[in-house]
Amino acid sequence: MRHYLTIIENQARALKDVDARVNWAPKRESVSSPFAYEDTASARAAIQTTSSRLAVERVAIVGLGGTGSYVLDQLAKTPIGEIHLFDGDVFLQHNAFRAPGAATLDELIAKMPKVEYFKSRYSHMHRGIVAHAHHLDVSNLSELGQPNFVFICVDDGAARKLLMNHLLSIGVAFIDVGMSLQMVTKTSKLFGACRVTLCTPSRKDHIAQFVPTDVDEGEELYRQNIQVADMNALNAQLAVMKWKQLQGFYQDDFDAYNITFTVSTPSLVRDATSLTTS
Repeated sequence: MRHYLTIIENQARALKDVDARVNWAPKRESVSSPFAYEDTASARAAIQTTSSRLAVERVAIVGLGGTGSYVLDQLAKTPIGEIHLFDGDVFLQHNAFRAPGAATLDELIAKMPKVEYFKSRYSHMHRGIVAHAHHLDVSNLSELGQPNFVFICVDDGAARKLLMNHLLSIGVAFIDVGMSLQMVTKTSKLFGACRVTLCTPSRKDHIAQFVPTDVDEGEELYRQNIQVADMNALNAQLAVMKWKQLQGFYQDDFDAYNITFTVSTPSLVRDATSLTTS
């Protein structure tokens, strides 16, 4: 009934601002749903079947910095059962300027763990967010369990290598993101790029070509916090869109396994291979 109501109501709204529901107000979603309230956006667009392809059991985000926090912002709007957050840092003032939303002064003073801060924000919408307030290393990799997918959003080459090797060993697909921005001394302008690299158990030979696992110049620039919120957000959006293509939500005509956006051009370069939807 809701589907047909939406179709009729949308036609009416094209002529006048009307609503077919009398005294309507948002209601709590059933306990079986990961959402705290109904996903009326999918219903309004009649894409519930397509959206259901994103309803995997468990996804992990490792690293809740600028890019990782924007990944969470997008995943919280999908029907994933559980979203596990891994980060051992606290949410500080500089983090607020490259993260989604707007932190209050009291929240900054509190110096909450990043994972707890973002869980408190996004649990209003998504009930399956699980916080792990520590970094992952050889002593606690088992906490990852067997997720359906992992977003690696760390700025340390050694940690990235450890995570990738572990995920490949247990047969879990993942996306690694990276960003490098530099200052042009002559013009005082920034230039650089962001990267999204998809890896699956059957497609992994390209990792060495695109994913840095040592602390090189690009990694040092990232660690020095040469980041800007719009580039963090774009890096995350490209990563989430690539995951959605893998899940069959978006059409994928090129099967890109590595995507690089260069800000000074601006241009988007893709490298292709054959990928299958899980």
